[in-house]
Amino acid sequence: MRNILTAIAITALTVSPALSQTAAPISRVDVLAAERALAGPEMRGRGSGTTDEARAADWVAAQFKAAGLQPAPGMASYLQAAPIVRRTATGVPTLTVDGTAIGGVGILTTDGGTLGGKAVVVNAIGDGVPVADVLVYTGPADGLSQVRRAARGKVKLIVTAESDTTRRYLAATGGKPQLRTTLEGGGAWSGVALATLPADALAKIKPGDTVSLDVPFAAQKGVTTNAIAYLPGTDPTAGVILLSAHLDHLGVRPDGVMMPGANDDASGTVAVIELTRTFATMGPAKRGILFVAYGSEELGGLGSTWFGQHPPIALDRIVANIELEMIGAQDAKLPKGSLMMTGAERSDLFQMLKANGALVARDPYPDQHFFERSDNYSLALKGIVAHTLSGWVGPTYHQPTDTVENLDIDYMTAAINSLVAPIRKLADGGFTPRWTADGRPSAGR
Repeated sequence: MRNILTAIAITALTVSPALSQTAAPISRVDVLAAERALAGPEMRGRGSGTTDEARAADWVAAQFKAAGLQPAPGMASYLQAAPIVRRTATGVPTLTVDGTAIGGVGILTTDGGTLGGKAVVVNAIGDGVPVADVLVYTGPADGLSQVRRAARGKVKLIVTAESDTTRRYLAATGGKPQLRTTLEGGGAWSGVALATLPADALAKIKPGDTVSLDVPFAAQKGVTTNAIAYLPGTDPTAGVILLSAHLDHLGVRPDGVMMPGANDDASGTVAVIELTRTFATMGPAKRGILFVAYGSEELGGLGSTWFGQHPPIALDRIVANIELEMIGAQDAKLPKGSLMMTGAERSDLFQMLKANGALVARDPYPDQHFFERSDNYSLALKGIVAHTLSGWVGPTYHQPTDTVENLDIDYMTAAINSLVAPIRKLADGGFTPRWTADGRPSAGR
């Protein structure tokens, strides 16, 4: 191991002597060109775990190679494949209450097969969600997403009343149950199955009733792909910085509509690529930098989870992770020009970035739990100080309108440029981020 580390250090030190400690600003032209490549029609929305995602990963890997970066230590290429299991429904779902079948069931998401148990009925979650096999949620439809997040790890199945929102979701998926795709052998984020019933049918379920949901399914193996590149540092003992984004999106819907994902998250992937090019032209830093574009974030963080299980560099060498997610337009609640940093209060990284010129602000939506909803969370659960930087704009989120034309390229370019100096300072090794006293997350927090 000592000889390998020495070789890496020598490689870093023998990079072209013409390189300087500064780099030309990232240009609007380059940002726009990369956005058009990733979010254009040729990529067909980069659907998670599809050949379109693989094509996008190949394109990102080509950009890494063209920038002059290396594959990560121990990797023969710039691509890391992760085996996944995709499930599809093969029959009509059934939901029973105390053995009696209830009509009108709609399945938004599940692993498939049979699950259920005793029902707990709630109208609001108040101080939290109770631990239960089945949670019957009778509250307002706009509170469902909060209930789902709070139920992770506590509840197997949520049953709620159908609404305009759930009907639109089912229409977009062709009315077919959406069965979760997982890593082969498990290891994805924990999820909660969600089923709907007509309001009158839901009202008949009482606390303590036995609810059972059965969804016949078939399983098919597949692959999701991460693109990874490495810029060595001069000191193999100083640690590594991880810059990441996710390259996948929602692909082409069953109704034939393409979901471009220009903001979510072609924008973050473009930022990683542009930072790759920038840091490759600068003189070597003390710390190495690992650049990763994950696959299948939209399926529950599968690519980042696999990366955390099979890191090309030992996780205890990664001193910080900055995830870039939806940075292509600015939310109205953010200070002008700023990106929000999720979980800013959890570590001292926010203060360091801001003090060194990063256009960052605290998350104005703490109730949305964005910290737990991006790929940084997979790494944070491993103990790495990991946060997401985002511009977050809701109207185009998971909509066909998430196009290049709806991005603010000037804002995006300025935001990326503002990160160069603080990340370089972080890579130079004078600062190591730390969790605050209660900042390090555990599952569900």
